[in-house]
Amino acid sequence: MKYKYFFLLFLFASVIANAQYPKIENSLDRRIKAYLDENVNNWRDMNVPISDGKILYDLIVKNKYTEALEIGTSTGHSAIWIAWALSKTGGKLITIEIDKNRWLQAKANFKKAGVEKYIDARLADAHQLVPELSGKYDFVFSDADKYWYKNYFIAMDPKLEVGGCFTAHNTAMRGSGISDFLDYIESLKHYETTYAPNSRSGISISYKTAPTPDS
Repeated sequence: MKYKYFFLLFLFASVIANAQYPKIENSLDRRIKAYLDENVNNWRDMNVPISDGKILYDLIVKNKYTEALEIGTSTGHSAIWIAWALSKTGGKLITIEIDKNRWLQAKANFKKAGVEKYIDARLADAHQLVPELSGKYDFVFSDADKYWYKNYFIAMDPKLEVGGCFTAHNTAMRGSGISDFLDYIESLKHYETTYAPNSRSGISISYKTAPTPDS
């Protein structure tokens, strides 16, 4: 009876996990899903869970975003989800990581998952690099040092296209600088901020509705 219970529990967990994946349409989809399945229990070291990866994927595909930035790569779980979405829209991701070991592991993970051509993985201090980035973006995912979220947002706001989206992870914490960031972004008239309902960690979703006012 005990073995039957564990089998049913495993089967239920497998059904739930598979329900979180996008529809498989081509060989790249199959390769990415297979890689994520094989490593489902290996995404520690500050990576997002599967459910949050799917939220990011859906936002990008739904809005047809193509110019994405991730602040805080860790070992690459969220970046793989973002790149998977960008493979559908014809876009590319810049992702920034300060720790060399995590950056090297992420690059290896991108290659194994088959998404390396959709990712420009940069080893850098985001405090310095984010303000220096040129060009325009339509999607940003912030998942680095929480006390710097507001600064990352202020640096990226003028570079974010109208209709673009700035997302941030771990917003359920409401501490360590996150409250300051959320209070700030919620006060802006040219953004509409909501929160992903199915994220336990919390993901803020802020759509830019008008150009950045002149300072």
